[in-house]
Amino acid sequence: MQALKERHESGVTWRAIFIGLILIPPNVFWVWEVEGMWHSGHPTTISLFWNVVLNLFILILLNLLIKKYWPRAALTQGEMITIYVMLSIASGLAGHDTLALTIPAIPHAFWFATPENEWAELFFQYIPQHLVVSDKKLLSGFYEGETNFYTKEIMGAWIGPTLWWVSLIAALGLIMICLNVIIRRQWTEHEKLAYPIIQLPMAITERGGTSSFFRNRILWIGFISVAILDIWHGLAALFPILPDFSVRHNARNWGTLFTDRPWSAIGWLPVPLYPFVIGLGFLLPLDLSFSIWFFFLFKKAQLVFGSATGMPDMYLSEQSIGAWMAIFVAAVLVTRKHLWNVARHLLGIRKMDDEDEPVRYRTAFIMIVLASVYIAWFCMHAGMSLPIIIPYFLFFFAISFAITRVRAELGPPAHEMAGMVNAQQFLVNILGTRRIGPNNLTLFPFFWFFSGRGYRGHIMPHQLEAFKMAERANVNTKKLVLAMALAVVFGGFVCFWIFLSELYRLGGAVTGAGGGVGPSIGHIGQFNWLSNLLVYPRDPNGTAMSFMSGGFIFTVFLMIMRMRFIWWPFHPAGYALSMTFGVEYFWSCLVISSLLKWIILKYGGLTRHRNATYFFFGVILGEYCVGAFWSVLSVILQHPIYDFAPG
Repeated sequence: MQALKERHESGVTWRAIFIGLILIPPNVFWVWEVEGMWHSGHPTTISLFWNVVLNLFILILLNLLIKKYWPRAALTQGEMITIYVMLSIASGLAGHDTLALTIPAIPHAFWFATPENEWAELFFQYIPQHLVVSDKKLLSGFYEGETNFYTKEIMGAWIGPTLWWVSLIAALGLIMICLNVIIRRQWTEHEKLAYPIIQLPMAITERGGTSSFFRNRILWIGFISVAILDIWHGLAALFPILPDFSVRHNARNWGTLFTDRPWSAIGWLPVPLYPFVIGLGFLLPLDLSFSIWFFFLFKKAQLVFGSATGMPDMYLSEQSIGAWMAIFVAAVLVTRKHLWNVARHLLGIRKMDDEDEPVRYRTAFIMIVLASVYIAWFCMHAGMSLPIIIPYFLFFFAISFAITRVRAELGPPAHEMAGMVNAQQFLVNILGTRRIGPNNLTLFPFFWFFSGRGYRGHIMPHQLEAFKMAERANVNTKKLVLAMALAVVFGGFVCFWIFLSELYRLGGAVTGAGGGVGPSIGHIGQFNWLSNLLVYPRDPNGTAMSFMSGGFIFTVFLMIMRMRFIWWPFHPAGYALSMTFGVEYFWSCLVISSLLKWIILKYGGLTRHRNATYFFFGVILGEYCVGAFWSVLSVILQHPIYDFAPG
């Protein structure tokens, strides 16, 4: 018992937190260079970040040497989990669905305003000056490059906005941590959700990286197979004379086969063949992997139907909004008994034993309230009104809650919702632009980093997965909360520091090498969206609301069918994930993985399935190590080489 207690207490150490903090800057730099600047690599577009896994793998190799010569100094599994979680949170913040959108957005409107677009007349008076940098003299280096960021004038202009935005990031991150604390026991201990995403990190860090996992021959067959493949792909990228067969999503477009109406409405139909995504798909429940690609094709069928009937807009984002809201409601209903007990505990009606929780429930609730009050004050100080602030952030946290539930229960390879699955679209559809008002609309483009583009790098699922990893490894979760909080705050500051210094060095008006879009947010078009709404005000959209309601009702129907009929193959999460853009990057990989899994389970039994699982563990690990090596080399050479992942 004493040994167990010592292990429990020593899981999260100051040494591990220090290593995590040391590794955050190079990882943020790496993510920014390949995602934000050059658009030549995409670590945070997949649920399991490959830059973080590579860090773990290198730590394990170093740990093997330390164990041999200085065993008492070797890292434990709990320490590796701490480092993994901290890097995942910081990388998520740096991803091009998050702060890689907001930091370039801060000066964007001032630099690109012209007499023709009339941005200055339309909304400049509503932009809070304490959150932006507007002086064009100071911004010239930001867009043109070859400028020293470390000057008194430039750094002085950016320090204020940086502090403001990081304070908002910290408040959002704190609420997410505390929400996860409250739901952790129900989802982790009572329901025992699967948490598929953590399978590989848990396996490779067991016993500090010396478990029998690495002695599995089938694992190394998978590892070596894709390692050779990725080495060849990388060499072919460096030396185009070499023959190559691309597995990327932009290599094949079956949509070109459909040229006549209504079939031409299918549009872009890529056929990606990423080996590691096939591996991730194999780890999924069979019904989810099938449902994702089935509903992706269902979405294409809707587009064809809309073209044939003269209704080209099928309101796919609105369908997805309705589906995610249904998943949120279902997640709350499943957790309702536990939430009711927590509420009674907070009111002193019934006492719950929360001594072993990461944070006591009353403390978590108080922090949620304080952080919420600060967010409301932040937004009101920026010019927003409380009747808009409340539903805006309620929608965001509902989406966050639903994504976290889906990740914990099912572990999809990615959860991109590129389109308009966000609070601003939700409110515009329901209220119209006049009721929202230009003061609130003007703030929305700056909030794209947490309620905007795609949610792929969302940090809330990583936080809950951290608690599950800690439970499995018997790690002290109280210290883990501190590690996560430090990663949020320090990661936010590091993102601003690295992004700004690199933008002033390279220039934010460039186009990313290799055909990428670069750091400019013009391709997302937040401010074009804003100006369009101000020039052409919208009334509440009854059709959009009907599609949101339809998405909600259809998702509820899928849930009821799953509960009543064990043979029902359609998972509601597949519908929610597939209605907007994102599944294009990996749908055909899931066709392959679901077919392989079905054949192996039907004809090979559990033994063959277990062997296949180890093979695909090797495939994922091999691509994450060798493919990520090419990404690291591209940062060193400042030139894209081979991007093994979608994005």
